[in-house]
Amino acid sequence: MTDRKYNVLFICVGNSARSIFAEAILREVAGDRFVAHSAGTRPYSELNPFALEVLRHKGHDVSVLRAKNVSEFSGADAPHLDFVFTVCNQSANEECPAWKGQPVSGHWGMPDPVKAQGTDAEKALAFQQAYGALRRRIEAFVALPVASLDRIALQSAVDEIGRTNPEDI
Repeated sequence: MTDRKYNVLFICVGNSARSIFAEAILREVAGDRFVAHSAGTRPYSELNPFALEVLRHKGHDVSVLRAKNVSEFSGADAPHLDFVFTVCNQSANEECPAWKGQPVSGHWGMPDPVKAQGTDAEKALAFQQAYGALRRRIEAFVALPVASLDRIALQSAVDEIGRTNPEDI
């Protein structure tokens, strides 16, 4: 891979929390090496309020975030994708389009904080944990020497990040 900006798409079913977290985190930690996108296979019309609160609290600009459908990334005008990651267990089994150019892909599934039960504090904790886990995985991804790895080594590294417990990264 050459020394350029890489397009990364994070996919989840609803595109209201985990994939939105991943998009915002990659924008923050990647500098100018990556262009972050997120989408859902069946996106909600609004982003989850707990997710937005976590992002605001962490200093992210939420004004650029919106729920999008994966179809936005499969048409003729769609950006060429270099990496595609699923971040929820359901989206790995969802109907996703065939990606032009065969991007490196990985499954980085984790529990859905939207499904957390309990008090608002307990729900907020679930969102904080999801944010932290995604941040650790994305920091490990950004640390990869992408330009100097061949496709097989890059796919192996991406798969390893997905298999690793986020607390161990």
